[in-house]
Amino acid sequence: MLLLIVLIQFVYFLVMAEVSAGHHEAFTVDARTQAEIDVLKESQLEKDRVSIFPFNPNYISDYRGYVLGMTSAEIDRLLQFRGRNRFVYSGKEFQAVTLISDSLLARISPYFKFPEWTRRADASGDLSRMLKNDKNNSAEMIDLNRATAAELSSIRGIGEVLSARIIRFRDALGGFLVSDQLYDVYGLDSVVAQRALKKFGVVQKPEVEKIDLNTASREELARLIYLSYNVAAAIVAYREDVGQIDSLNELKQIENFPENKIDRIALYLRL
Repeated sequence: MLLLIVLIQFVYFLVMAEVSAGHHEAFTVDARTQAEIDVLKESQLEKDRVSIFPFNPNYISDYRGYVLGMTSAEIDRLLQFRGRNRFVYSGKEFQAVTLISDSLLARISPYFKFPEWTRRADASGDLSRMLKNDKNNSAEMIDLNRATAAELSSIRGIGEVLSARIIRFRDALGGFLVSDQLYDVYGLDSVVAQRALKKFGVVQKPEVEKIDLNTASREELARLIYLSYNVAAAIVAYREDVGQIDSLNELKQIENFPENKIDRIALYLRL
């Protein structure tokens, strides 16, 4: 009986040893198969990468900035800078405005594409002179914030009704901060506005006290001509729900918020 038990145990251990060896062989890494898997993975990663093409950084949108790796605060700084009708002309100026890191600047600045005249001027040392000339030209324009109804009516397409409407709009704003706000006047055709901006522009900006987005009441927000009372109420309700608004881009989540005017609205708000 003892001999039988010993024999059975011997057979059992022999069988288990063979099974273990089989499993070991099944899990042996096939170098060729692994290489093929690595190639497929790399190919898929290549497809997932976002291609970057040359672009003018002055016109970065929220989505484009996000894809490039910018934070919402950095994007907001650029949008607010552009809302003042100002431009950057180099990678260093872009970093000074947005406060992006050196590493991000090094990664995306090779794709910056500025107008040809800025590169020529920068190379010849004449950029400051050209910008000064632009400032002188703007000084020769009639200040949009002081133009009379008669002066506005001198533009073809602007009659008595529209000139009076422009002045009422200007008064409601407390004065134009950027020349492009002329396009916001109800009933003024964009072609006519473009024609007017060859003669009129913001020469002297008014002093505007910005509205604190995190403390203003709905009535204070509704005084801003770009916001209806309902949207102002929705902003306050959203603020009470989230506790604090950290970015102007959050306003885009609010129903009926005029997203296409956010660059204008940003001129009058502060966080």
